[in-house]
Amino acid sequence: MVARPERLVLVVGTATEVGKTWVTARLAQALRRRGLIVAARKPVQSYGAADTAPTDAEVLSGATGEAVGRVCPMHRWYPLPMAPPMAADALGRPAWKVADLVAEFDWQAPLGVGLVEAAGGVRSPLAADGDAVTLAEAVHPEHVVLVADAGLGTISSVRLAAEALERWPTTVILNRYDSVVDLHRRNRRWLAERDGFDVVTDPSDLVAPIVGWRR
Repeated sequence: MVARPERLVLVVGTATEVGKTWVTARLAQALRRRGLIVAARKPVQSYGAADTAPTDAEVLSGATGEAVGRVCPMHRWYPLPMAPPMAADALGRPAWKVADLVAEFDWQAPLGVGLVEAAGGVRSPLAADGDAVTLAEAVHPEHVVLVADAGLGTISSVRLAAEALERWPTTVILNRYDSVVDLHRRNRRWLAERDGFDVVTDPSDLVAPIVGWRR
Protein backbone atom coordinates (compact mmCIF):
# COMPACT_ATOMS: atom_id res chain seq x y z
CA MET A 1 0.00 0.00 0.00
CA VAL A 2 1.35 3.43 -0.94
CA ALA A 3 2.19 5.60 2.09
CA ARG A 4 -0.03 8.61 2.63
CA PRO A 5 0.18 11.48 5.13
CA GLU A 6 -2.27 11.49 8.01
CA ARG A 7 -3.59 14.72 6.54
CA LEU A 8 -3.04 15.80 2.94
CA VAL A 9 -3.44 19.49 2.13
CA LEU A 10 -3.70 20.84 -1.39
CA VAL A 11 -2.50 24.44 -1.85
CA VAL A 12 -3.97 26.20 -4.87
CA GLY A 13 -4.21 29.79 -6.05
CA THR A 14 -6.76 32.03 -7.68
CA ALA A 15 -4.05 32.86 -10.26
CA THR A 16 -0.33 32.63 -10.80
CA GLU A 17 2.00 34.82 -8.73
CA VAL A 18 -0.38 35.13 -5.78
CA GLY A 19 2.18 33.64 -3.38
CA LYS A 20 1.31 29.94 -3.19
CA THR A 21 4.90 28.87 -2.58
CA TRP A 22 5.51 31.51 0.08
CA VAL A 23 2.33 30.46 1.89
CA THR A 24 3.14 26.74 1.57
CA ALA A 25 6.66 27.23 2.93
CA ARG A 26 5.47 29.34 5.87
CA LEU A 27 2.72 26.83 6.61
CA ALA A 28 5.24 23.98 6.59
CA GLN A 29 7.41 25.89 9.05
CA ALA A 30 4.43 26.66 11.31
CA LEU A 31 3.41 23.00 11.37
CA ARG A 32 6.94 21.86 12.12
CA ARG A 33 7.20 24.32 15.00
CA ARG A 34 4.22 22.50 16.52
CA GLY A 35 6.08 19.21 16.38
CA LEU A 36 4.41 17.75 13.29
CA ILE A 37 6.31 15.81 10.64
CA VAL A 38 5.72 17.70 7.38
CA ALA A 39 6.58 17.08 3.74
CA ALA A 40 5.86 19.17 0.66
CA ARG A 41 5.39 18.18 -2.95
CA LYS A 42 5.36 20.31 -6.08
CA PRO A 43 4.22 17.77 -8.70
CA VAL A 44 5.51 19.84 -11.61
CA GLN A 45 7.04 23.27 -12.03
CA SER A 46 7.87 25.67 -14.84
CA TYR A 47 10.00 28.79 -14.58
CA GLY A 48 12.15 31.20 -16.55
CA ALA A 49 15.50 29.70 -17.48
CA ALA A 50 17.23 33.00 -16.72
CA ASP A 51 15.55 33.41 -13.31
CA THR A 52 18.02 33.87 -10.47
CA ALA A 53 15.50 33.33 -7.67
CA PRO A 54 15.08 29.82 -6.22
CA THR A 55 12.46 27.67 -7.92
CA ASP A 56 9.30 26.74 -6.01
CA ALA A 57 10.71 23.28 -5.30
CA GLU A 58 13.90 24.78 -3.89
CA VAL A 59 11.92 27.08 -1.58
CA LEU A 60 9.82 24.17 -0.32
CA SER A 61 12.94 22.05 0.13
CA GLY A 62 14.39 24.74 2.34
CA ALA A 63 11.21 24.90 4.42
CA THR A 64 10.89 21.15 5.00
CA GLY A 65 14.49 19.96 4.92
CA GLU A 66 13.75 17.47 2.14
CA ALA A 67 15.88 16.87 -0.92
CA VAL A 68 14.72 19.12 -3.74
CA GLY A 69 14.38 16.18 -6.11
CA ARG A 70 11.94 14.58 -3.70
CA VAL A 71 9.85 17.75 -3.52
CA CYS A 72 9.64 17.86 -7.32
CA PRO A 73 11.22 15.11 -9.46
CA MET A 74 13.93 16.63 -11.63
CA HIS A 75 12.30 15.42 -14.83
CA ARG A 76 9.27 17.57 -13.93
CA TRP A 77 11.26 20.82 -14.07
CA TYR A 78 10.45 22.84 -17.20
CA PRO A 79 12.56 25.99 -17.74
CA LEU A 80 9.95 27.99 -19.64
CA PRO A 81 7.52 30.42 -17.96
CA MET A 82 4.16 29.03 -19.08
CA ALA A 83 1.75 26.36 -17.88
CA PRO A 84 3.82 23.17 -17.37
CA PRO A 85 2.19 21.04 -20.10
CA MET A 86 2.53 23.94 -22.52
CA ALA A 87 6.17 24.40 -21.50
CA ALA A 88 6.83 20.70 -22.05
CA ASP A 89 5.27 20.84 -25.50
CA ALA A 90 7.32 23.92 -26.44
CA LEU A 91 10.48 22.20 -25.22
CA GLY A 92 9.70 19.04 -27.19
CA ARG A 93 9.31 16.91 -24.06
CA PRO A 94 6.69 14.18 -23.52
CA ALA A 95 3.19 14.90 -22.25
CA TRP A 96 1.84 13.36 -19.03
CA LYS A 97 -1.40 12.86 -17.14
CA VAL A 98 -2.41 13.84 -13.62
CA ALA A 99 -2.20 10.18 -12.63
CA ASP A 100 1.47 10.19 -13.62
CA LEU A 101 2.16 13.10 -11.25
CA VAL A 102 0.33 11.44 -8.38
CA ALA A 103 2.19 8.16 -8.95
CA GLU A 104 5.47 10.00 -8.43
CA PHE A 105 4.64 11.13 -4.88
CA ASP A 106 7.00 9.27 -2.55
CA TRP A 107 5.60 10.05 0.87
CA GLN A 108 7.79 8.69 3.63
CA ALA A 109 5.90 7.25 6.62
CA PRO A 110 5.28 8.27 9.31
CA LEU A 111 4.12 11.65 8.10
CA GLY A 112 1.71 14.01 9.83
CA VAL A 113 0.94 16.54 7.09
CA GLY A 114 1.66 16.41 3.37
CA LEU A 115 1.43 19.68 1.48
CA VAL A 116 0.87 19.52 -2.28
CA GLU A 117 1.28 22.80 -4.15
CA ALA A 118 -0.34 23.10 -7.57
CA ALA A 119 0.89 25.37 -10.36
CA GLY A 120 -0.84 28.53 -11.56
CA GLY A 121 -4.51 29.08 -10.83
CA VAL A 122 -7.16 26.52 -9.95
CA ARG A 123 -8.03 25.93 -13.60
CA SER A 124 -4.50 26.29 -15.00
CA PRO A 125 -3.35 23.12 -16.83
CA LEU A 126 -1.18 20.79 -14.76
CA ALA A 127 -1.19 17.94 -17.25
CA ALA A 128 -2.61 16.94 -20.60
CA ASP A 129 -5.82 15.81 -18.92
CA GLY A 130 -6.41 18.14 -16.02
CA ASP A 131 -5.81 20.98 -13.60
CA ALA A 132 -5.77 21.49 -9.83
CA VAL A 133 -9.36 20.29 -9.53
CA THR A 134 -8.42 17.08 -11.34
CA LEU A 135 -5.48 16.74 -8.96
CA ALA A 136 -7.79 17.17 -5.97
CA GLU A 137 -10.05 14.45 -7.34
CA ALA A 138 -7.04 12.15 -7.57
CA VAL A 139 -5.45 12.77 -4.15
CA HIS A 140 -8.60 13.38 -2.03
CA PRO A 141 -7.20 16.11 0.23
CA GLU A 142 -8.48 16.49 3.76
CA HIS A 143 -8.21 20.26 3.30
CA VAL A 144 -7.63 22.81 0.55
CA VAL A 145 -5.86 26.13 1.02
CA LEU A 146 -6.88 28.75 -1.53
CA VAL A 147 -4.30 31.53 -1.83
CA ALA A 148 -5.62 34.85 -3.11
CA ASP A 149 -4.33 38.39 -3.38
CA ALA A 150 -5.83 40.77 -0.83
CA GLY A 151 -6.43 43.60 -3.29
CA LEU A 152 -8.72 44.62 -6.10
CA GLY A 153 -10.59 41.80 -7.84
CA THR A 154 -10.11 39.20 -5.13
CA ILE A 155 -13.80 38.71 -4.33
CA SER A 156 -14.60 37.58 -7.87
CA SER A 157 -11.50 35.42 -8.16
CA VAL A 158 -12.10 33.72 -4.81
CA ARG A 159 -15.75 33.03 -5.62
CA LEU A 160 -14.89 31.48 -8.98
CA ALA A 161 -12.09 29.35 -7.58
CA ALA A 162 -14.05 28.25 -4.52
CA GLU A 163 -16.95 27.15 -6.69
CA ALA A 164 -14.62 24.71 -8.44
CA LEU A 165 -13.40 23.46 -5.05
CA GLU A 166 -16.74 23.16 -3.27
CA ARG A 167 -16.34 19.41 -2.65
CA TRP A 168 -13.45 19.92 -0.22
CA PRO A 169 -13.10 21.87 3.05
CA THR A 170 -11.37 25.07 2.00
CA THR A 171 -9.70 27.94 3.80
CA VAL A 172 -8.96 31.17 1.96
CA ILE A 173 -5.78 33.03 2.80
CA LEU A 174 -5.48 36.62 1.64
CA ASN A 175 -1.79 36.96 0.91
CA ARG A 176 -0.01 40.28 1.25
CA TYR A 177 -2.84 41.46 3.49
CA ASP A 178 -2.29 44.84 5.14
CA SER A 179 -4.77 45.79 7.85
CA VAL A 180 -3.99 49.45 7.23
CA VAL A 181 -5.42 49.23 3.70
CA ASP A 182 -9.16 49.84 3.74
CA LEU A 183 -9.79 47.73 0.61
CA HIS A 184 -8.03 44.75 2.16
CA ARG A 185 -10.15 44.98 5.31
CA ARG A 186 -13.35 45.31 3.30
CA ASN A 187 -12.45 42.37 1.04
CA ARG A 188 -11.81 40.20 4.06
CA ARG A 189 -15.08 41.16 5.74
CA TRP A 190 -17.08 40.61 2.54
CA LEU A 191 -15.63 37.17 1.91
CA ALA A 192 -16.04 36.09 5.53
CA GLU A 193 -19.31 37.74 6.53
CA ARG A 194 -21.30 37.89 3.31
CA ASP A 195 -19.94 34.88 1.44
CA GLY A 196 -19.25 32.73 4.49
CA PHE A 197 -15.70 31.69 3.62
CA ASP A 198 -13.17 30.70 6.24
CA VAL A 199 -10.65 33.51 5.72
CA VAL A 200 -7.23 34.03 7.31
CA THR A 201 -4.40 36.42 6.55
CA ASP A 202 -1.35 34.70 8.06
CA PRO A 203 -0.03 31.23 7.16
CA SER A 204 0.25 30.28 10.83
CA ASP A 205 -3.52 30.72 11.13
CA LEU A 206 -3.96 27.84 8.67
CA VAL A 207 -2.75 25.33 11.25
CA ALA A 208 -6.04 25.33 13.16
CA PRO A 209 -8.41 24.50 10.28
CA ILE A 210 -5.97 21.93 8.90
CA VAL A 211 -5.27 19.92 12.04
CA GLY A 212 -8.29 20.90 14.11
CA TRP A 213 -6.42 22.81 16.79
CA ARG A 214 -7.76 26.03 18.25
CA ARG A 215 -6.30 29.24 16.90
